[in-house]
Amino acid sequence: MRWGLIPSWVKDPRKITLLINARSETVNEKPAFKNAMRRRRCLIPADGYYEWQVAGGRKRPFFIHRRDGRLFGLAALAETWIGPNGEELDTVAIVTAAASPDLAVLHHRVPVTLMPDDFVRWLDCSEDEAAPVTAMLRGPREGEFAWHEVSTRVNHADNDDAQLLLPITDEQRAPGEAPKPARKTAPRKTPPPAADDGQGSLF
Repeated sequence: MRWGLIPSWVKDPRKITLLINARSETVNEKPAFKNAMRRRRCLIPADGYYEWQVAGGRKRPFFIHRRDGRLFGLAALAETWIGPNGEELDTVAIVTAAASPDLAVLHHRVPVTLMPDDFVRWLDCSEDEAAPVTAMLRGPREGEFAWHEVSTRVNHADNDDAQLLLPITDEQRAPGEAPKPARKTAPRKTPPPAADDGQGSLF
């Protein structure tokens, strides 16, 4: 599936904002998600996910995982967009919730994570009603998840290996934090930094 849900009623996918997240608080009311919430709930299997945080003047990636090391499912919604020529595009978005106090130090939103005991209940769309599973739409409880900083190699699509999950070492961190030599350029006025619009984050 393509990450970024496209509602079935959209006429031109190029003119819709990429919907990679569905907020748990409004997922049953938003036109883009409410039908998928009733009929097309799905799971994305995972052993963790990445989040970026600005600290020390640079963005740092963190790998977030269950403290007990177990696998889990990210609660997600699927939709199939059918184009004017009959072409089909399967798309998906994850459901997010408010973060617990410990995870909120990295980001105020987190994916809704489900354990195997809840898989069947979440995936059962036979009743055509989302109310029975709405209570499941919450973030992990405090202490359930742990995290550690990883290498910025994770930011390059060409890198896809197990080393991306390992905690960063002091040797790896030092080169990235070394100050760059000042460049001798003519002074100029610079605009104030723009406010973060959240688009650099998954949640």
